[in-house]
Amino acid sequence: MANNLVWKLCRPPVFRHLASLRSGAEIRHFSSSDPPPENISRYPVPYKKDLPHDIVDLMEEVESKGGFLPNVFKVLSHRPAEFRAFFSYYNELMNKETGGLTKADRELIVVATSLHNKCLYCVVSHSALHRIYSKKPTLSDQVIVNYENAELSARERAMLDFAMAVCRCDTITEQHFQSLEEVGFDREDAWDISAITAFFAMSNRLAHLTDMRPNLEFYNMGRMPRDKNKDKGNVKGE
Repeated sequence: MANNLVWKLCRPPVFRHLASLRSGAEIRHFSSSDPPPENISRYPVPYKKDLPHDIVDLMEEVESKGGFLPNVFKVLSHRPAEFRAFFSYYNELMNKETGGLTKADRELIVVATSLHNKCLYCVVSHSALHRIYSKKPTLSDQVIVNYENAELSARERAMLDFAMAVCRCDTITEQHFQSLEEVGFDREDAWDISAITAFFAMSNRLAHLTDMRPNLEFYNMGRMPRDKNKDKGNVKGE
């Protein structure tokens, strides 16, 4: 289960970009020389040796394949049962293979609504993921400044308009659904947009509570195109 969750949480495109930035269970025991937890949360960040082994396995695989461990994993490990529930629902919302939303769409929803909720962690981390999935290095920055003035397609604009209506707790009417349907979304897509918005409203507030800080690695992810020739050269030299 942990391996399956890791695979879905961190798809190969994300692994490659992360790696390029750097040249209720049994307790797993680690060396006492483990570094102390970083100052990334108001709440204590557990040492790995004190965490259930399934959570440690998940963290280690994410870090191994990505090159670093996003701080959300460390901060939420303060409550292991809630950690599991959080990432299980995250996976269902952000990595499902059905419906009309692309992975880039889902990340853009998180960026726009998290900005409204003033969540530094989610804006920084999910704009990085949007850059990777969309291969558009500037669009998420435009959305952060003002999504209404960003270079969005009609489809993306309708999607964000709907997400923001849910985020602001506007009264949702048939007109909202009609605006989505006019650009190709259906009612199930509307549910997905709303569920992502609602889930991250919770996540944003946990980030506020804990004063969760984004990893520095997120800031540069996906901003420069990868040099494929260099990658091929590295493979040949291995």
